[in-house]
Amino acid sequence: MPDLRNKEGEPTGAIYGVVNMLRRLREDHSLHQGAQLGAVVFDARGKTFRDDWYPEYKANRASMPDELAAQIEPIHAIVKAMGWPVLVVEGVEADDVIGTLAAQANAQSDKAILVTGDKDLTQLVNELTLWVNTMSRDGRQIEKLDIAGVTEKFGVPPNLIIDYLTLVGDTVDNVPGVEKVGPKTAVKWLTKYGNLDGIVANAASVTGAVGEHLRKALDWLPMGRKLVTVVQDLDLKLHLQDYRADLHLKAEDSETLHPLFERYGMRTFTKQAAQKIAQSGGQVDASAAADAMGSATIAATAPVAVIPPLPEIIYECISTLDQLQQWLHVISHAELTAVDTETTSLDPMQAQMVGISLSIVPGRAAYIPLAHVYPDAPEQLDREQVLEILRPWLEGQQYPKVGQNLKYDQHVFANHGIALSGIVHDTLLQSYVIEAHRNHDLGSLAERHLNRATIAYSDVAGKGASQINFEQVSVEKAAQYSSEDADVTMHLHQTLLPQVLADEGLLRIYREIEIPTALVLQKIERNGVLIDVQVLMQQSQDIGTRLMTLEREAYELAGQPFNLNSPKQIGEIFFERLKLPVIKKTPSGAPSTDEEVLEKLSEDYPLPKLLLEYRGLSKLKSTYTDKLPKMVNPRTGRVHTSYSQAVAITGRLASSDPNLQNIPIRTAEGRRVREAFIAPEGFKIMSADYSQIELRIMAHISGDESLLSAFANGEDVHRATASEIFAIEREAVSSEQRRYAKVINFGLIYGMSAFGLASALNIGRDAAKHYIDRYFARYPGVAQYMQQTRESAKEKGYVETVFGRRLWLPEINSPNGPRRQGAERAAINAPMQGTAADLIKLSMIQVQAWLERERVRSKMIMQVHDELVLEVADDEIELMRTELPRLMAGVAQLKVPLLAEVGVGLNWDQAH
Repeated sequence: MPDLRNKEGEPTGAIYGVVNMLRRLREDHSLHQGAQLGAVVFDARGKTFRDDWYPEYKANRASMPDELAAQIEPIHAIVKAMGWPVLVVEGVEADDVIGTLAAQANAQSDKAILVTGDKDLTQLVNELTLWVNTMSRDGRQIEKLDIAGVTEKFGVPPNLIIDYLTLVGDTVDNVPGVEKVGPKTAVKWLTKYGNLDGIVANAASVTGAVGEHLRKALDWLPMGRKLVTVVQDLDLKLHLQDYRADLHLKAEDSETLHPLFERYGMRTFTKQAAQKIAQSGGQVDASAAADAMGSATIAATAPVAVIPPLPEIIYECISTLDQLQQWLHVISHAELTAVDTETTSLDPMQAQMVGISLSIVPGRAAYIPLAHVYPDAPEQLDREQVLEILRPWLEGQQYPKVGQNLKYDQHVFANHGIALSGIVHDTLLQSYVIEAHRNHDLGSLAERHLNRATIAYSDVAGKGASQINFEQVSVEKAAQYSSEDADVTMHLHQTLLPQVLADEGLLRIYREIEIPTALVLQKIERNGVLIDVQVLMQQSQDIGTRLMTLEREAYELAGQPFNLNSPKQIGEIFFERLKLPVIKKTPSGAPSTDEEVLEKLSEDYPLPKLLLEYRGLSKLKSTYTDKLPKMVNPRTGRVHTSYSQAVAITGRLASSDPNLQNIPIRTAEGRRVREAFIAPEGFKIMSADYSQIELRIMAHISGDESLLSAFANGEDVHRATASEIFAIEREAVSSEQRRYAKVINFGLIYGMSAFGLASALNIGRDAAKHYIDRYFARYPGVAQYMQQTRESAKEKGYVETVFGRRLWLPEINSPNGPRRQGAERAAINAPMQGTAADLIKLSMIQVQAWLERERVRSKMIMQVHDELVLEVADDEIELMRTELPRLMAGVAQLKVPLLAEVGVGLNWDQAH
């Protein structure tokens, strides 16, 4: 249960879960199938008849937490107001009430739908009864089981579930099964002997230790079967035939629900209820919650996550196959499992597995050491054997998993031939969508959200030159470190997910964009890109020759040799020898020679211009032409970048090792680097790039009629802008005027001031201000958007993308003028950059899905800003020319059409 609380500190997590489940059930016709009768059944307080049969029944179950008990009464009130009959029958369990009602329905040839997460109730499934779990393991997928579904899931049909449960037992209810008998053995016996009675009849012939355990349990099995059997013939004093009105589903009572939702801090539900009241002509009554609950305390606030109390920590080191099988049983039946790997390298394509850690609840975790090598290292399970045993679970989509940056772990498992599946949650991405401007490493998250100090890597592996590789870390230390990672990940998930669920916008970004994007990125990274090493080597040689020429020319201009990479020597040449003007100073008071200064001085002096070229070429050589050949993976022959999702606050991806997004394209030498990115024989490089995407987003967000009209009519937007600000016919716009308009269009998107525009166009500030004034006069919607955005950002501390991504601006109310102004400029641009980032991610998701669905040979190999780069088979080029822009343009419906332009070539430069 997520620990959410309202403003008054009242717990609300269970309330939220029940409301969300019932809403989902009502809205999805495929679940309720038009049902007219229904009930929400709760357990009553006190003992039941099973306690009389077996005094130890549920003896291990802790008493209901106070936080949950406090929510029972409001849950009942809300459920009733949502139109659901509530049943609480003294002396019996809710399961037996459900079983009896289902049997009554079946007796009348009516279908019954059991909406529950309790798998014991699958024993009730038949031709007329369906088991449904809307609050399934991953919080997203709905699990529906008919007879075939139960059989596939458990290995036995519903009519054998009672026998199955009798054999394996139920630790939650403290019902013993047969010692050492798990699901596999139970299914094996039931398949061989037909049912429990057949197993008992043949108990003498069952060999081995497990046969001994079976014979020891023979006296107990009748009671075990009795305890796990759901009763279907209770005398409820309530029968479907006679009391249809009592069990008839009703419409929601919005007037009662509104103040209840408001009191318990459920903003989205409160808003929906208010809208329904308004639509019916009613008024919101703030006193209704007090009437429903007998309390006048009402608080309107969003749910606030509270750190859950940490239970006793139990970490296990798995060193035997029996332990491994026990944990496999546990994770196979867990609602969600946290997974983490320990490896030999941070390079995901090279890393080899050293160990695996698992956790199903905070406080309990296990570590499987697989490849620790050091003197006197203890015996460990064979890595390949363990991976084969775990393979069905690791590759099973039906086993939901959570992790911290699971994209890395996917690569590690892939290095061992395992396709990790069932990834439904990632704490890194949860944190990122909640607060993109913060750090998202596990240690920072644990400290910030859990108040937990975690073991640092340096604590187990050392620091600096004395640091050892993880395979040399002692198994004992590794078990504590890695188990804690999995444990903390699960603890964080339970804390962060409710915060994501509480906001529709963040939930959409998380579920529909970030999680699917991570899965696509892993495939793109795995694909890699082919590099022509010989081309790069030749470019390095050419650049080296040019650098030597520039060095000689610099000496001549300076009148003496000097170190072109030394700011101190450059400063002496500039300001002491050549007497160049000082543009600005460093914090220490010395004249600055940074790039901005060189740009300014290069307008009038040759040496600063030469140094700019020297620095650009030197960086290009060291970063790309020299380095890329060394980064080719020896196994694949390709370069594999890593894409980070949780870096830029705008949602843009960051590329590293190597960084493929910062290859300079403004110079001829920079563009030439892209010539080395090639396709294999029989393929071509295809580039698809969104056209003027941020301007289109500005038109959509601002709703400015002139901008909308220009895009709708397919006009040249820069020419249209020039026509407006220069007050001339569009046909009369010169190339220089169009260039001015282009600078203004893109500059204002980035919040450019008159000073910035004057500098960019090399014109006076008054002229720049005049152009900006005319721009806003012609595009008043843009001016209004900018003003409203600044005000909203100051009030909220953040802005949002079209899709609901939250972009935080910590300095928006800073007393420091320059910082505040920088945040205001970011507030204007961030929704456009962020929306563009969302769009390209949605495109990646759609394109990858199409590629897999159509089973083509073409594949994505890079994502760079607003561009997708693919390796396309020669016989698929025309298909991809048509489908790629169609897919990219169709990911969202904005007020203006999206346009993706496609290029094809032998290399990336030609395609772009």
